Amino acid sequence: MSEPDPTQSAEHTTRRADLKQSGRRGRRRAAAPGSPLAPPPYAGSPGGEGPTSASGTRPRRLPTLPTITVSRPRVPTFIAQAGQRTGGVLSRRTERLRSATRPVWGPVAAFLRWVSPLGWSILALGVLCWAVAAVADWDEWAMIGAAAIALVVCCALLAVGRTRVRIDTEVDPLRVTVGEPATGRIAVTNESRRGMLPLLVELPVGISAARFTLPPLGSGKAHEELFVVPTERRGVIAVGPATTVQGDPLGIVRRTLRWTDVTELFVHPRTISLEPLGAGLLRDLEGETTQEMSMSDLAFHALREYQPGDDRRYIHWRSSAKAGRLLVRQFLDTRRSHLTVVVDADPDKYAGGEEDAETAISVAASIAKRAHMDEQDFTLVCRDSTASRTSASLAMDALARVELGTSDLYAMAGEGLSLAPDTSMAVLVTGSTTPFIQVQRALGRFESEVLRVALTIDRDQRVGVKNVGGTTLMNIHELGDLRAVLMGVMAT
Repeated sequence: MSEPDPTQSAEHTTRRADLKQSGRRGRRRAAAPGSPLAPPPYAGSPGGEGPTSASGTRPRRLPTLPTITVSRPRVPTFIAQAGQRTGGVLSRRTERLRSATRPVWGPVAAFLRWVSPLGWSILALGVLCWAVAAVADWDEWAMIGAAAIALVVCCALLAVGRTRVRIDTEVDPLRVTVGEPATGRIAVTNESRRGMLPLLVELPVGISAARFTLPPLGSGKAHEELFVVPTERRGVIAVGPATTVQGDPLGIVRRTLRWTDVTELFVHPRTISLEPLGAGLLRDLEGETTQEMSMSDLAFHALREYQPGDDRRYIHWRSSAKAGRLLVRQFLDTRRSHLTVVVDADPDKYAGGEEDAETAISVAASIAKRAHMDEQDFTLVCRDSTASRTSASLAMDALARVELGTSDLYAMAGEGLSLAPDTSMAVLVTGSTTPFIQVQRALGRFESEVLRVALTIDRDQRVGVKNVGGTTLMNIHELGDLRAVLMGVMAT
């Protein structure tokens, strides 16, 4: 055997090493992340190298489905504009057609409105009789149908005709107290050139309606009627509108024309006279003089000896020179009051029901009137009705509008505080079944310096005044007891 050439062996070894080195570099370049030629990592493996099978081969990757985006169809602009123009043209033409044909269908529509439900029933009966006559060939049914339709037509003729009248209504006075008389007057004048047949005039008064049958009136003649408005209960009574009624006595056709507006009659709650409520807690030079001493005010009271800390501007030098010692002026406080009254109008909170609830409203009205006479500001809150810094008459109007129902004392107290943040005396009027904790929570919304009074109406407890936890509690049986208990509160 011949020995291998060492030069060829070295070249062969070098060639094999170069091939191995180039293969490693190629594999590294193919697996480099971020390379555009690198295959995507296997989805099921966090490292990008998926699991292999038992034979050592990697499973095939599933194909990725492409994302399909469907755009919303868009109507071309010229088509949308054409549709809008077409709709506008059709609307204008329809309105023109209605205006042109109004003289034709207008009287027909008015006539159909005159027919009462009874008249429609008779018309339906007439049509049904005609249908039966056509099917059964019975002349009797056709005669009944013709009579029914003729009856409605004849009644409609009685309602045809133009009525030219002037109607005036008047209520005097417009504001009364419960039980006071209130009368009204209605005057009808014939303004046509010819005489007028007897006419029926209806005038709603509250929940009822007054009917006046007027006699025949000549041209320019007038007729007047008087009526009485019931005022046994507090509230607002609507009088009017006055309407004329034309038609038949059976009520098959009824044509009504409105001639006046609604007039409101205020029935104020019953009140009693009270003693002055006293001064308040807020200092004001234009307020009322109290018996509390002050070092700076307008109401001079007396002189006293100077004490360290007194304002030297109030030293009375002439009297000091005579007395041989410093004397200073002493004044009386002048304060103003703002009274806030919150009324619970829930009949369920009172043992006497609606009667005691009305008494509570009368209590609030009496206190508000007294505050107005004392030239004090006041605020009333009762359900949805409020009155603040206004006249006594408008406050009574607000109480007249109150309707009994569920009340939230806490919310109403907050409403009163928002209307009168300078409240100096708060009075809450409620019933005997209201828990005391609710009364405390409601009055607790006012400042601690405010005089807080809770007035209950309970016929089972004795009339009196007591103080519980900084709140003055008052109890009355009826409105006449209010004067005595308020004098007791003012005395304390």
